[in-house]
Amino acid sequence: MDRRKLMMTTVALGAAYLMRNDRSRKKLMNQFQAFAGKSRR
Repeated sequence: MDRRKLMMTTVALGAAYLMRNDRSRKKLMNQFQAFAGKSRR
């Protein structure tokens, strides 16, 4: 399996997991917002 296919599979599995798990999705969004807030300062 080449590297690109492996990366796409990993991203797809992660997206599927986040679509089903509401608490993990909210936690990840909070982390992204906190990171964006730090980079703006």
